[in-house]
Amino acid sequence: MSDEYKRELRHIVTVSGDTELLSAPAYYYAARKAPSVNAMISAMAIVQDELSHAHIAYCVLEDLGVSREWLMYEREPHEFRYPYAFDVPLDSWVELCVANAFYDQAGFCLLSDVHDNTSYGPWKRGLVKVGKEENFHLLHGRRWMKRIANSGDEGRQLVCDAVKWMFPMTVEWFGLPDDLKTHSSQLDYKMKGLTNDQLRQYWMDSIVPFCDELGLEVPVHRNADDTAWELEYELPVFFDENEKRWDLEHHITWDQVVTRWKGRGPRNEEMVEEIQRSAGDFSWMFKDL
Repeated sequence: MSDEYKRELRHIVTVSGDTELLSAPAYYYAARKAPSVNAMISAMAIVQDELSHAHIAYCVLEDLGVSREWLMYEREPHEFRYPYAFDVPLDSWVELCVANAFYDQAGFCLLSDVHDNTSYGPWKRGLVKVGKEENFHLLHGRRWMKRIANSGDEGRQLVCDAVKWMFPMTVEWFGLPDDLKTHSSQLDYKMKGLTNDQLRQYWMDSIVPFCDELGLEVPVHRNADDTAWELEYELPVFFDENEKRWDLEHHITWDQVVTRWKGRGPRNEEMVEEIQRSAGDFSWMFKDL
């Protein structure tokens, strides 16, 4: 294994592990707003799954010479590498369900691509379990989205409001467009098989028909040749994290987006600090109950 291969492998697995780890508190906070005990049990099962997925990734990293203790407990909050989406609070049960449908579908797309194409066997084997459980998560979100959207005008509006900000958030999840990528080492080393734009299309292949089925409007359509999805706004656009609102008419640069990503979002420090404090102290889990 060359030094460059190991460096790129560590990077992609770290992003995967950190994403799984930080999704757990993000989902946990919202799960406490479940409408019933049974609903909360299902949501907490997802939280448990996400923690086990992080454990799998961190075990792979430990085999590559990275300390699990350092990964979880010795990094500063801004050093964790995961999608900006999880730094934006999920303030309701509805938003949690849309996150399960949208974010976990994104995770499924990314990791199924890695599973199908990775040249590193230990991670491929670990992703078998991850893929099956991510499929459960996204189906959980879809079932609840459908249930709430069909419950009446109020429920449908709540789902529409969540989709309005969470659809563009997940579109952005897949990163820079291919024409702005400056290196392709992960593709060259066969750590994954699809580019950012291909993964974005893969995600929309699943999500857009589902939204259409529920009668939910999303700003995308098929192109003239019916060969790909075409956004009805020009990436990237401005996001107001305080209002959780995208201004699709306010075009910004990718440099500005990267600055936002690196600066992290409203919940970064809180979530990381609570995870790190959990080494022997679980009192944070019962806060506000």
